[in-house]
Formats: sequence, C-alpha cells, structure tokens
Amino acid sequence: MNRKIYHILRERLIFLVYHPGQILKEQALAEEFGVSRTPLRTVLFRLEWEHLLKILPRTGIQVSELELNTITHLFQARLELESIIGVMAAERFTRAHFNRLEQLTDRCRSLAVHPDPEKLARLDMDLKHLFHDAAANPFLSEMSDRFYVLTFRLWYFNLMKMDTHGWHKETLCLQSDLHALTDLLAESSPEEVGTARKTQLLSHVERIRNTFLGLSHT
Repeated sequence: MNRKIYHILRERLIFLVYHPGQILKEQALAEEFGVSRTPLRTVLFRLEWEHLLKILPRTGIQVSELELNTITHLFQARLELESIIGVMAAERFTRAHFNRLEQLTDRCRSLAVHPDPEKLARLDMDLKHLFHDAAANPFLSEMSDRFYVLTFRLWYFNLMKMDTHGWHKETLCLQSDLHALTDLLAESSPEEVGTARKTQLLSHVERIRNTFLGLSHT
C-alpha cells in the first residue's frame, strides 16, 4: 500500500477537508497523486475497512457520514478500552512522559486565549499518543486509534462551529482533564487514572452530543 497517499487521504478525512457524504472520484484522485488506479484502490479499500469511506459501484467513493447512533456505539466501545490503557500507562509513566504532559498543558493554556480548532484537536491526539506510548501495548493502541478516529470527526465538526462560549468551555474542560491526570499520575494511582480517563471520556461524549443536537451548553 502507498503509505504517503494513505496518510494524506486519511488526514483529509479526519479533519473534514472532504465533507461527510461528499462523493470523490477515483480518476481525479489518481491524477492528483500521479498513480494508476490499482495502487490507489488499495488505499481506498483500506480506508473503507476503517469506515472512513464507502465505495459505491458506478457512483464513486463516498465520505462516511457523521451518524450519531453509530458514533455513540463507538464511544461505548472506547470507554473500557481507554480505562485499561489509562491503568497500563500509569504503571509505566516516566519522567519523560511527565515532561510531555506538562508541554500539553502549556499548549492548552495558550489555546484558551487564541482559539484554533485544529491545534486543540492535535493536542487531544497528542494526549492519546502519550498514553499509548506509556502503555506500550501496540494491539491496544491500534484498536484505540481506529475507534478514536471515527469519533474524532464528530468532535472536530463541533469544534469548527463553536461560538466563543463553547470554545472557552471546551478548552477549560481539556485543561482540567490534563491537571487531574497529572495529579493522579504523580500520586501513582493507576486504577484511579483509568477511572479518570473513562469519566473524562463520558463527559466528552455528552458535550459532543449536546453540541451536535443543538442542546444547551449550560
């Protein structure tokens, strides 16, 4: 599989450069990347397997829609998984990991003043990668990544349409999560870190649901 094309298309899908429901043309993509359809199809089949695309015969390639029910099921699957990763990461957290966590907290603090949806989203990704690195289990990380990407798209969709109040609340929530995790990790409380990751994800889900359905932010 052409990894370069894969990563470019995956990035566009995750950050909604291609809009949910949009139809992509295989020939146009092949021409853009200067490849034949055969290597491109390998990439497209992989992205379809990851549920980011749907290949429609005689129509084109459709970008997967943002379906709240499907994403709710994915979040349910993520809850226990992130809890396990939190416990394992806490048991292996090093000084280098703490330094990275401190850098994430500093980045989050600056975003409260200067809103930037992509920077906040990448900060959240980096937090996930930090816990994956500390947990040191490639199979759990791979499964977590697949679920995360599919739920991430809805969160990013919400971030891009938030008003100042919603943005401020979202950054403060992430900043609070980072401080709470730092304290628990410093106390060497693996089970509590796992519980915190699960609780934080539940709150994250509720905020996404409320924003997507247009409910009150209060």
